Amino acid sequence: MRVKKINQLSQAHGQDESDLQVTTLDQLFGDTGLAKYGTMKEDEYIGQLNEMNKSDLQAHASKVGLVPIDDRERLTKRLVHEFRLYVASYIKRPVKKNVPTKITPEVAKILAEGR
Repeated sequence: MRVKKINQLSQAHGQDESDLQVTTLDQLFGDTGLAKYGTMKEDEYIGQLNEMNKSDLQAHASKVGLVPIDDRERLTKRLVHEFRLYVASYIKRPVKKNVPTKITPEVAKILAEGR
């Protein structure tokens, strides 16, 4: 990690922004998110679902809190949807940083006409 000089920083707050940031209390206490589904990768989870037979799929749905239905395709889609929501809860969305833009003299003149 490259160290920035004080005069290059816009604000010094002492927070390390390079690591994954905690978004839930479970993460604060060390939960990695693997307990519920066994993975955090969608393609691995879909592979696990495809390997399950119908009764295993319904048992898995009950385990994760869904009502098991008879239609395998709808149940699989619902499980994948719930998995995506679960994974999204562990990811902190990037904060959009406001970067001040330089205003050209021509733009400043146009903006000044409204006064």
